[in-house]
Amino acid sequence: MGHAHHHGHGHHHHHHEHDHTHDNTHDHAALPAAFDTSVPDEALTPEQHSRRSLLRRAGLLGAGLAAASVLTPQAPAYAAPGGRKRDGFLWLAGDHHIHTQYSSDGKYRVVDQVRQGARHGMDWLVITDHGSATHAKIGVEKVNPDIKEARAAFEDTLVFQGLEWNIPAAEHGTVFVHPGKNEVAVLKQFETDYDGSVKGATDSTPANEALAVAGLAFLGEQVRRRKVKDALMLANHPARRGVDSPHEIRAWRDATSAEHRIAVGFEGAPGHQAAGLPAPLGMARARGIYDNNPGANSFAGYPPESYRTWGGFDWMTATVGGLWDSLLAEGKPWWITANSDSHQVYGDTAVRGPGGDFNANGRYEDPVYGGKIDVTQGDYWPGQYSRTHVGADGFSYAAVMDGIRAGRIWVDHGRLISALDARVAGGGRWATLGGALHVKKGTRVTLTVDVALAGGPNWAGFVPSLARVDVIQGDVTGEVKDKDTFTAPTAKVVKSYEVNKSTGTVRLTYDLGRVDRPVYVRLRGTDGNRTAVGAMGAAVDPAGPALDVVGDADPWLDLWFYSNPVWVLPS
Repeated sequence: MGHAHHHGHGHHHHHHEHDHTHDNTHDHAALPAAFDTSVPDEALTPEQHSRRSLLRRAGLLGAGLAAASVLTPQAPAYAAPGGRKRDGFLWLAGDHHIHTQYSSDGKYRVVDQVRQGARHGMDWLVITDHGSATHAKIGVEKVNPDIKEARAAFEDTLVFQGLEWNIPAAEHGTVFVHPGKNEVAVLKQFETDYDGSVKGATDSTPANEALAVAGLAFLGEQVRRRKVKDALMLANHPARRGVDSPHEIRAWRDATSAEHRIAVGFEGAPGHQAAGLPAPLGMARARGIYDNNPGANSFAGYPPESYRTWGGFDWMTATVGGLWDSLLAEGKPWWITANSDSHQVYGDTAVRGPGGDFNANGRYEDPVYGGKIDVTQGDYWPGQYSRTHVGADGFSYAAVMDGIRAGRIWVDHGRLISALDARVAGGGRWATLGGALHVKKGTRVTLTVDVALAGGPNWAGFVPSLARVDVIQGDVTGEVKDKDTFTAPTAKVVKSYEVNKSTGTVRLTYDLGRVDRPVYVRLRGTDGNRTAVGAMGAAVDPAGPALDVVGDADPWLDLWFYSNPVWVLPS
């Protein structure tokens, strides 16, 4: 089947197939100190210390890790003595959507967001101030020394410079590059030439859609010409205003070659999760600030419920058999993430510093103490609620970007689980998240999932409990003729597992049988507090996430995790 070959480049993962020719300063670095058990506790900074206690509580340090790894005869798992290596990958948690005082609606210094991210367990962060005329002219250069200072101050946290792109004709997206001498120059030129706000190209017109594709091609060219080592784009809060049409998402995905795709996914869950907290102790808006209605530039085909979150997740991801599944059914990579979109943090006491002129200076003055706790904001610190876990082949900028492009990603809210190992195996081979298992037709294939349950309290102060894990499977049916397709009729929940323990590791196995056609599987799990029959009916999704109530949606009472898919491609 021809469509099975979309994976020919970098989607068949054995742990010995990775390229280790990285030349960045962080590459070949030892493990971060918090993970390295040869570094004594007393030698750690306070942030590293709190990081280590988190890892220890979750059973992810030292011997605890080896025990929790998947061990099968044909594919031994490698447990690094002091790290979190599983299947040869170091699982690094991060956030690619964070704002600072260099955003017109931001407040914090770069170092504030990085310090908080480190404290909340983040290994990598992307600073993404809003694209705008002011940012393109001043901010993109001015923020760079602050990012460099944060990199030096927090050696255990990889800090990328990026920006939040106003995608021409569409929503926002994270664009970021591998650090290097041209990081500012490339981002500045990209923003000046291809930002929808800077170019007055926000309306949904064919010319503006073409400008977005040209922007991605520009980034691909910068990587090809080695101006920057790598660049990625991930679409943010894709269903929030209904302006990311299915054909635009497909056009971004296909804008650059399969070997070096720039646009690789979207937020499965948006930030602003505290916005759903009810009054008087919250904003009483919607989770994700998803409380919009269709507008002039919205895609007419989307139903009204697509403008809301479902269990805190974007409708495109939360709907089994919906838009995300329609992309996966094409057999092409498209991944999900979960981020804070941190601008103004719920329960914080800081306010913008007085004076200054954002338009003239490209930034606000440093924050100062405001004298009261602010419960009218909807954001969390990076890592406080949402996490994106990336399987990297080392602690480096390049390895994180490679892991994201490869789709070795799972996401969770509220620290619902500590770790996830998933692999499909058959014919003496295996593949993990984002990968593809190539087998002979009729080979018996098994999915094995190891879930490390919550190892301690989350940032709301309680230990979350995983109630159920779902396996979702769909057929790979090839490229769609209608680029505005947003359903996948074959995708459905094929198996649900009740989780009857509260600590340690749970192993689940699912037999795919003798596979005779290309399929993919993905995972989802819930605390079981709020469920509803999915949009495609009970036969497809009997107990999926429920529509979040605007004004009354406490995010801590409705926790989910999702994984990216693994393909099985028989020939």
